[in-house]
Amino acid sequence: MATEPPLVLYHTSGCHLCELAEALLMPLAAATGRSVVLAEIAGDDDLEVRYGIRIPVLRDPASGREIGWPFDGTAVLALIAGD
Repeated sequence: MATEPPLVLYHTSGCHLCELAEALLMPLAAATGRSVVLAEIAGDDDLEVRYGIRIPVLRDPASGREIGWPFDGTAVLALIAGD
């Protein structure tokens, strides 16, 4: 069985909302067997343009779906489940 690619949390250092999103996300991802990659947007012009005013943003590369902050556990689980 193929494993799902890691979820991607677009963030930047020192962003308190990003820290909240990471704290919410990590236990939910672990409970569902998904890993998470933290993608720093600072210093990447393309990511800064795409996500600069939207971070934190959680993306599931398997489906291409994204959710932006504020999100809650229900939204994270729905994204992981593909709902």
